[in-house]
Amino acid sequence: MTGNNPPLVSVVMPSYNHELYIAQAIESVQEQTVRDWELIIIDDASRDQSRQVIERYAANDKRIRTIFHDTNQGIARTFNDGLDAAKGRYIALFASDDLWIPLKLQKQLPILEKNDNLIVWSEGLVVDSEGNPTGELFTENYGGKGREKSGDLFAQLLESSFICGQSCLFKRDNIRNIRFDPALKYFNDYKFQIDLASRYSYYFIPEPLIKYRRHGNNTTSRDSENWWKDTVLLRQTLIRDYGSKMSPAVKGKLLYSIAKNFSLLKDQSRARAYAQKAFLAYPFRLRYAKALLTGEIL
Repeated sequence: MTGNNPPLVSVVMPSYNHELYIAQAIESVQEQTVRDWELIIIDDASRDQSRQVIERYAANDKRIRTIFHDTNQGIARTFNDGLDAAKGRYIALFASDDLWIPLKLQKQLPILEKNDNLIVWSEGLVVDSEGNPTGELFTENYGGKGREKSGDLFAQLLESSFICGQSCLFKRDNIRNIRFDPALKYFNDYKFQIDLASRYSYYFIPEPLIKYRRHGNNTTSRDSENWWKDTVLLRQTLIRDYGSKMSPAVKGKLLYSIAKNFSLLKDQSRARAYAQKAFLAYPFRLRYAKALLTGEIL
């Protein structure tokens, strides 16, 4: 970025209580072989020393722009603030506890130069809290094994998430009407990818261009009840927004997923109601018929 010219890439990085990791994340952007970028860091009222770390790096690199929330707004609003502030031709999403390899942008940009209506993403290496490789790949461990990873992924994504969002790069103009959904606590990133996939095709680079850090603070197992509620809201939202584009089999799966989550929430009345909707949408799956006959949501 020179003078008043906008940068080629806007890197949008939400931050919350990642003082142990954010310095390395920032440095992995600074180490990119592509130098024409801005890094927008949006700190969501961290309670640790994240702000001080961010301010130190921003003071020494004018390409780093900062937004500090006075109160915690949640990850969706935090991401949206960064997207609204972005000035680059392209936008890259990034997490403040992950890492990029130096060639990430250099490997992705030529693809968009040929077709800038693609969503370009890549494989990722899973690392532990210390940054050591676990020997695992992101797609193999987070739903991508055996899935198509390039092309029209909309139908696949309706069923389950497998995109490594921290690796994504896309044209800013293509998301003018797409934002993260603040109503979703855990699945706003997944819904964002579905919204993208409803309009654009994906291009997958099998080479790991990011390092996905797995640590104790990025688990949701401690909040299972809200996870189940979020799953219900996500599925209901997808059926509302994209029901007309779904096959009967996919709609049945989503409706039955809602039934299972209502069952976990001990709301058996709604569980049975959604099991019936699943059967009506796709009566060819034995599981749905069995649930109606026995009352057991499997």
